[in-house]
Amino acid sequence: MTTVIDIETRDTQHCETTALGVLLRQQGLDLSEPMLFGLGSGLSFVYWDSKTMGFPFLGGRVKPLDLTRNLTTRVGLELLVQETTSPRRAWENVVAPIDAGHPVGLQLDSYYLDYFTSKVHFGGHIVAMYGYDDHNAYLVDTDQQGGMVSTGLTSLAQARAARGPMTAKHRSFTLATPRNPLSPRSQIIPAITACADAFLNPPIANLGHRGIEKAGKLVRTWFQRTDNPQRDLLQAALLMEKAGTGGALFRNFYRDFLAECTQLIDSGHLRTGHRLYTEAATLWTEVAALITTAGESGNAQCLVQAGTILGDLSRIEREAMQALSCLGSKTPNTIQP
Repeated sequence: MTTVIDIETRDTQHCETTALGVLLRQQGLDLSEPMLFGLGSGLSFVYWDSKTMGFPFLGGRVKPLDLTRNLTTRVGLELLVQETTSPRRAWENVVAPIDAGHPVGLQLDSYYLDYFTSKVHFGGHIVAMYGYDDHNAYLVDTDQQGGMVSTGLTSLAQARAARGPMTAKHRSFTLATPRNPLSPRSQIIPAITACADAFLNPPIANLGHRGIEKAGKLVRTWFQRTDNPQRDLLQAALLMEKAGTGGALFRNFYRDFLAECTQLIDSGHLRTGHRLYTEAATLWTEVAALITTAGESGNAQCLVQAGTILGDLSRIEREAMQALSCLGSKTPNTIQP
């Protein structure tokens, strides 16, 4: 027996926006990946380190599923999220909507998926599932991971049941569109100002612009933090630039989101934010390249340079978000299509 939904896929780069795009298109809402990221107020920053971690982690987005929650709340979609400790119940939560013709979002640990060649535990990975048979589950993942892919039901069960950092208890989610959803365009300014407020006013020093400043100081000490710098520094740089971030630790997405918004809204604050995030995106790619070089060469000076650029990035992104936060104070003119 095979149950497969007819879906449309795109060349996408980030796991959560990939899955969200699949679910939204089934509901008749087709948005670009940067627009999904921006409407979900997805941009963030965290410098994450603890005694239990082998090496620090730099994150550039909000927590798993927060982007989806933000976007669906903002445009008035109905989001049903289910979690359970029961593998049997977890499977029922997936097959029921698929049998009814609706794809399902899943949060899981990518380590166990058959098609993942990079065997690194990441419990915040999100995919869209659109079909299954007696042996396999049919998924949509990022373009980098193959787009439309499949994995064995056993591996899927392991991935969903995994425990550890960022994991959830067999989490699945579906979307439904009410009769009168809000226009995505009308929610651009609230999405931007909410993201800016969170970035400018982080509750702890590891987050937002303060987190980037902290990273700029601590990245210089990374050789003291590892017994295998070639492995750990190269992995850190890879996660920043290529591992589903859209490049430049999600700053490319936010730059492109703001560019799309400038075609819809006439605002000097918006243009300033776009200009500064264009600069920031280039600098984040430079930081990743310096960390890579440091790992390959053992040259600590590269980490000093990376730290200096991160200090600049903290200032640039703070200025960008300060400009964008002003969007809420005066209603800009909307450019008519």
